[in-house]
Amino acid sequence: MPELPEVEVTRLGVAPHLEGRPVRAVVLRREGLRWPFPAELPQLLAGRTVLSTGRRGKYLLIEFEHGTLIVHLGMSGHLRVLPPDIPADKHDHFDLVVEGPQGREVLRMTDPRRFGAVLWHPNEDGALDEHLLLRGLGVEPLGPAFTGALLYRQTRTRSTAVKQVLMAGDIVVGVGNIYCSESLFRAGINPKTAANRISPARYDRLAQCIREVLAEAIVQGGSTLRDFISVNGQSGYFQQSYFVYDRAGVPCRICGAPVRQIKQGQRSTFYCVNCQK
Repeated sequence: MPELPEVEVTRLGVAPHLEGRPVRAVVLRREGLRWPFPAELPQLLAGRTVLSTGRRGKYLLIEFEHGTLIVHLGMSGHLRVLPPDIPADKHDHFDLVVEGPQGREVLRMTDPRRFGAVLWHPNEDGALDEHLLLRGLGVEPLGPAFTGALLYRQTRTRSTAVKQVLMAGDIVVGVGNIYCSESLFRAGINPKTAANRISPARYDRLAQCIREVLAEAIVQGGSTLRDFISVNGQSGYFQQSYFVYDRAGVPCRICGAPVRQIKQGQRSTFYCVNCQK
């Protein structure tokens, strides 16, 4: 599933093609994906101008004067910017047609497994953070509110393993399985450690490692393990820099001990028993 870096790479790719441009048409090729498409979306957006693009966790936000288009890539979705004469394929379910300086362009969503979403939040329904999918999300890991002190303060009553606490999303948002495993490795923290047993100093180190891992992944175009490609059709290559994720049985890049794999909350966790205490 695309995680925060992949969504941010997508946002950075689509922003120059959307921001400040008027929508000429919306094409819906099915009733919906994970949830139904808003049936009135073509009428709501035609003639309206995209003000900006944003991201909240793993959700891409396309903002208009009267509301926000919320896009989630699901497990296999991706967005591409295409010329208007490219015919749609079987799994191309949504088009946003905009007018650019050189003519029309199409933002096309492809989603073979159909776990993605395209939803609309009108301004009259209140603040965007009150949307059902966004309320209760934690702070952004790349924002100023995310600190080791926050992690320490919010985990005093949590005896659950630190990796599962980080991935829950109510303290910090968007730290998914891949980048959580990599961040814990860099911080030298065993993923099975109870969250309330980690010191303030180690949480400071962990917060810094999370920021570094996510920032590096964005620069490298995210991770392409199966389905993810960027807006221009290129694959990410951060997976070439993994220390532990998906490297079970392979020697640790630091100490040479075999990387271990366990299950935590139905997800695979990878770590080095020597480097992560």
